[in-house]
Amino acid sequence: MQSHDDTHEHSLAADLSAMLNLASDRRQTLRWLLAGASALPVLGCGGGGSSASDGAAATSASSSTTSTTTTTAAGSCAVIPEETGGPYPGDGTNSNNSGVVNVLTQSGVVRSDIRSSFNGPSGVAAGVPLTIKLQIVNASGSCAVLSGYAVYLWHCDRDGNYSLYSNGVTDQNYLRGVQASDSSGNLTFQTIFPGCYSGRMPHVHFEVYPTLAKSASAANRIKTSQFTFPMATLNEVYAASGYSASVRNLAQISYTTDNIFSDGYSLQMAAVSGNATDGYVVGLTVGVAG
Repeated sequence: MQSHDDTHEHSLAADLSAMLNLASDRRQTLRWLLAGASALPVLGCGGGGSSASDGAAATSASSSTTSTTTTTAAGSCAVIPEETGGPYPGDGTNSNNSGVVNVLTQSGVVRSDIRSSFNGPSGVAAGVPLTIKLQIVNASGSCAVLSGYAVYLWHCDRDGNYSLYSNGVTDQNYLRGVQASDSSGNLTFQTIFPGCYSGRMPHVHFEVYPTLAKSASAANRIKTSQFTFPMATLNEVYAASGYSASVRNLAQISYTTDNIFSDGYSLQMAAVSGNATDGYVVGLTVGVAG
């Protein structure tokens, strides 16, 4: 079994390799779409902004002492960038030391609250409460909302560990789940704020599927991507109990040096409201070629 540090080194290598294999014209197209947008910095230790959307997200985070009620989704109806699923997807596309890992076919994976393990394991991930609200829209059809689409979402725990893969939590499957979008294209996950592990900006992985039925097989996914959070929010969260390692790791990375977000992240920056005591609500509009 790999050590915790070894698995995260592997994560960097796998993410970098996947980034290098992405078609370059996709990113160039994204830059053309964003051309002319004014640049506003996202303030905080270790990070810099890249677009007006990022600045808006940071502004939302700067007022995050208010209670969590609602949030306006960030992003746009441009197609969200394709990104690597990393080495810990748990969707049947790779293995851990025990063999192929696939939660998509397990009973109970379709759920909104992903803080606990399911279908046997009973572990619960501790951390600052986080509500994730995504809206799936048709980037090829005037931002029309897409109902009935499914999202498989996963991320690390507050210690930077991924269930099913990382040392100490290979017998757990928490912080993984599937939800279908409603008639307004919206879906929600209840989770905890992910930690920051060495070499990556904090992030959440997700895959989009055209229907809930098709989400049982990774071969049917139509989009794989990641989103991140404003630096102001990260600094607030990681001051909370249990996130001390994240403070150290975040000080050594930035959006500009992260191997996923260094070439732009305006469509992947979540809007945020809330606080570390009551929890946070983040929102993102996810554009797909519907």
